[in-house]
This record gives sequence, C-alpha cells and structure tokens, in this order.
Amino acid sequence: MNKDDKKIEQEFEKLKEDLELLEKQNQEHLAGWQRARADYSNLQKDMERRQREMIEFANATTVAEILPIYNHLKLALKHVPSGQEESDFVKGIEQIKKQFMDFLKKFNIEEIKTVGEKFDPNLHEAIDCQEKEGCKDGEIYEEVAAGYMLGDKVIEPAKVKVGK
Repeated sequence: MNKDDKKIEQEFEKLKEDLELLEKQNQEHLAGWQRARADYSNLQKDMERRQREMIEFANATTVAEILPIYNHLKLALKHVPSGQEESDFVKGIEQIKKQFMDFLKKFNIEEIKTVGEKFDPNLHEAIDCQEKEGCKDGEIYEEVAAGYMLGDKVIEPAKVKVGK
C-alpha cells in the first residue's frame, strides 16, 4: 500500500467516524424534537381540559344562583288549590317549569333521584331519620329539597328524610 492509499484510507475512516457522530447527533436532536412535540401536544390537551372545566364551573356557579328560583316554582305547583289544576294560569306556570328543566338539561344539570332510592351521603343530606311503615332501612321516603348534579359532580345535595 502506498502513501496516497494510506492517506485516502485515513481520510475515509475519519469521514466514516464523522458520519457516525453526525448520525448520533441527528438521532439525539430528532428524539429531543419528538419529546418537545409530545410535551406541547399534552400541554394543549391539558389547557383545553382546564378551559372546559373552568367554563363548566362558571356555568355551574351561575345556574346554582338560579336553582332556588326553580325550587320555589316547583313548590308553588305543589300547592295549587284543588279544582284549579287545569286553569290557564297553572298551565302557564307548568310551561315555565318545563322551560327551566330544558335549560338545566342544556347545561348538563340533573336532579338527584331521591324518593325510593337508598340514602347516599355523597348525594343526599339527611335532615330526618325515623321509622316509616313500608320503608326499608336507609331508604328515602320524602324529599324536602331537590339536589342537583353537574355531570358527575354534586352542585347541591338533596335534602331528604330517611327511614330506619
């Protein structure tokens, strides 16, 4: 092997090492870029989730202010004098109640089921507990005030009477 061949071979080896080093650096940069891209994507998803939660919370706060009005409307309908159930006035009030119910559904708010259900301290607040004929132990026999949920979160627990 002559001197020029040896020099060419050394240059070739040097270029080969440089290429391997550049490929390694390229892989490191690519991996870093992929991690940064995944982190950014996760950040976007997290921000969107937080924004949805903030909107839900703001809606729930606003609706929570309206719920007492709805509860009083329902209470008023329970006390309609006999013989006036079919009057236009009562029918109008019932229509307003229906509009309230549609409004609550629009915001994913539902009433908590009570009468006949088993008492659940996560959903219900017991204001009385007594023996009641035909009522099982821990069964709700009367709703005193309605409770509401936003999705799977309790906005207002239902106030109930429980049998024992």
